Amino acid sequence: MAKIRKPNDKQLLQDWEQYYSQFISDVEVDSSESDIDRQRRIGRLEAHPEEWFKYYFPKYCTAEPAPFHIAATKRLLEHERWYEVRAWSRELAKSARSMFEFLYLALTGKIRNFLLVSNSYDNACRLLLPFMMQLELNLRIINDYGTQANPGHWETGEFVAKCGCSFRALGAGQSPRGTRNEAARPDAILVDDIDTDEECRNPDRISQKWQWVEEALIPTVSVSGNVRILFNGNIIAKDCCIARAGKMADRFDIINIRDKNGKSSWSKNSEEHIDWLLSKLSTRAIQQEYFNNPLSMGDVFRELTWGKVPKANRFKHIIIYGDPSPANSKNKAGSMKAVCAIGILDGVCYILKCRLDHATNAEFVDWFYDINEAFEGSSAQLYNFIENNTLQDPFYEQVFIPLFAAKAREKGYYLNIAPDVRSKPDKFSRIEGNLEPLNRCGRLVFNEAEKGNPHIDRLAEQFLLVTPQLKAPADGPDCVEGGWFIANQKSRQQSSEQITLGRRPRNKKRV
Repeated sequence: MAKIRKPNDKQLLQDWEQYYSQFISDVEVDSSESDIDRQRRIGRLEAHPEEWFKYYFPKYCTAEPAPFHIAATKRLLEHERWYEVRAWSRELAKSARSMFEFLYLALTGKIRNFLLVSNSYDNACRLLLPFMMQLELNLRIINDYGTQANPGHWETGEFVAKCGCSFRALGAGQSPRGTRNEAARPDAILVDDIDTDEECRNPDRISQKWQWVEEALIPTVSVSGNVRILFNGNIIAKDCCIARAGKMADRFDIINIRDKNGKSSWSKNSEEHIDWLLSKLSTRAIQQEYFNNPLSMGDVFRELTWGKVPKANRFKHIIIYGDPSPANSKNKAGSMKAVCAIGILDGVCYILKCRLDHATNAEFVDWFYDINEAFEGSSAQLYNFIENNTLQDPFYEQVFIPLFAAKAREKGYYLNIAPDVRSKPDKFSRIEGNLEPLNRCGRLVFNEAEKGNPHIDRLAEQFLLVTPQLKAPADGPDCVEGGWFIANQKSRQQSSEQITLGRRPRNKKRV
């Protein structure tokens, strides 16, 4: 076993045993194979890297690679001078695949000096450990390429395999100068997990780290020699090392847990498993970790006001406004549907009730009935509206009118639903222009009695994530703006009528 020179010996031993039991033990070889057959097999495998990966790392390769995996490997292996950034979502095998690739390059003599860089030396050692274990203990590698453990040059964090390639772990900020394997400068650099949440909250620390990458790390390579530079990570902040590296790279490969059509990017991750996991996370965490879309809290709405709302009888009218999405499913990749009850009293906009989730069209209709029934017995006039712009009109006519009619037959009474055909400005302008001033003055109030209800909690989260770029989901705030606009119009109309009715006519002058 390798000589351990890491301070936390106990943890390293535990990691070693875990990697061995999960990924190396019971990997068998065919001892009856002749030398000629073995050489033919090795040649065939080396000519087809994906088959090479499956043969030498069977316990990792439990699912067929996705097209983006195959394309990324092809680029890295075929280009002798290459700089790529893989901003791949969690659960897309960034670290495992890069280990396959660099061990392939090392064992086939394509690279001589490999650096693995991470946010700290300890983390770099942890990430380099599987490389070392595969070289030392993988029986298939030993059978085909010979014993790789090299006594005297075999310590965790830095070792030289008998294939001739050196491996070194390096923490960000450490000096990489003088890193050589005989005359060979680093010709392969893997930067994995270099960003941390804490550092990304401080632009100065990111700038300092990136300065180290540009002025210390990258210049260790030979100007005239071959070199492959690969960054692995997620875009966890608007300004982070992965984002900066992407601007410099020959290829900035951004792959999310779901593709542009809302389907799983890799067959290993089923839709059901993705849905379950994402349902346990906040929108901010989902977008950052699985969709390379870091969101800043409070860019527009810095704080929200929760308060006690007046009784429904005090409102002259309550607007129940629905914002549908075209998807008729609970698929977490699509837009959310929203129905909100909005009331205005004394210049304050109250969010009385809310439904906001990925839902079917039938559930969306149910929400209207649920919220209407919550105000049964009150003297407030209820108005029901559903967003219906020119793009949604056929959908409204063909889908929602029949669904509301069917629900009415089931319930025994009809809801009067009016389409909102207002020609609206862009979403962000409406939300910022109409709702942000209200919120800043404390006149946009969330019903504190509903706090803890996941629907209104989602709504509050979406408000805090509104940005000028509007990358975050904003179906809830958009729905509130629609309800507020109609409620505000009716309040102004009511005030105008009161003024007109209460004005005394002037006495005419007598001639």
